Amino acid sequence: MRSVRGMRIASAIAAGGLVLGAAACGEAPEDDNNAGNGAKKYSACMVTDVGGIDDKSFNTSAWKGLQEAQKANSNIDIKNVQSKAEADYEVNLNGFVNQKCDFILAVGGLMSDATKKAAAAHPDQQFGIVDANPGVDNVYPMQFDTAQAAFQAGYLAAGMSKTEKVGTYGGLPIPPVTIFMDGFADGVAYYNKAKSKNVQVLGWDKATQKGSFTNDFVKQDEGKKVSDTLVAQGADIIMPVAGGAGLGTTAAAQASGGKFSVVWVDVDGCESTPNCGVLLTTVVKNIPDAVKEAVLKAAGGEKLQAKPGFVGNLANNGVSIAPYHDFESKVPAELKAEVDKIKADIAAGTITVTSKAQPTK
Repeated sequence: MRSVRGMRIASAIAAGGLVLGAAACGEAPEDDNNAGNGAKKYSACMVTDVGGIDDKSFNTSAWKGLQEAQKANSNIDIKNVQSKAEADYEVNLNGFVNQKCDFILAVGGLMSDATKKAAAAHPDQQFGIVDANPGVDNVYPMQFDTAQAAFQAGYLAAGMSKTEKVGTYGGLPIPPVTIFMDGFADGVAYYNKAKSKNVQVLGWDKATQKGSFTNDFVKQDEGKKVSDTLVAQGADIIMPVAGGAGLGTTAAAQASGGKFSVVWVDVDGCESTPNCGVLLTTVVKNIPDAVKEAVLKAAGGEKLQAKPGFVGNLANNGVSIAPYHDFESKVPAELKAEVDKIKADIAAGTITVTSKAQPTK
């Protein structure tokens, strides 16, 4: 999903990559006022998914959260190791256990099983994980009900489509990916009902849970290949949920000269991709704040509770849609108002968004 995964380097990317060397060897603090274990430093160690630290998506976001925690508390020392393949997950997690890291963060739903196994073997070790809930007492889950914000994006896309066909595709058919696709499809359906329209969603069928996937979160040519097919079928707005592979779609959209535009996911695409001009909006997952808060609490000595963990939604600002940026003047005021009302209605419970992939507390 991650989707995961030069560029006009904006703040999110700089946070993800350029600061890496310095952050990985942070200086020892002069005191231990906030260190949870009484040591000079509280170590927060992150294992990336295969998309790597510069995936412009959730790995980048999680690392930014650790960096923000370090800025807020200089006693926190941070470092990361990047997984090249799924076989690396358990090895990397146990490597940080052996290094006696105080807090070990796993990033991505694909790491759930490896994290569960490592946590069960080391019950006194504090783990955290983004986009999964292994159900182990010493793993603090940070999950996001992105279906809610994707619902807004689907409604917006339906309202902006000129061909009355929009598309979406994923990296892999896993919950952190399909939850976006479910919300997007339901947002389009809600628009159709409200406006008596028949905007079609290509690339995903919520009822059957079948759709288009790259089977990869990195290869941009795979993302381009899938989105080219959707465009050929008539889609003029596409939402890739495939991490770095989705950059193949944004680049193709830019090269198309306006033939189609894109809804990005996870990190505001105008901060994390070089293709801001083709981005209608982004379905944002506020991973940085969730990670920052968790690490600061743990470093301050607070026990992180696996239940209920953290579930980000529209009401608590854990998910959102990004500003319209270059589309600000192109989105009609009436449509903007309707999208804003949808947020309020979902947050208030007036509109209920459902997905088989939704996180539960």
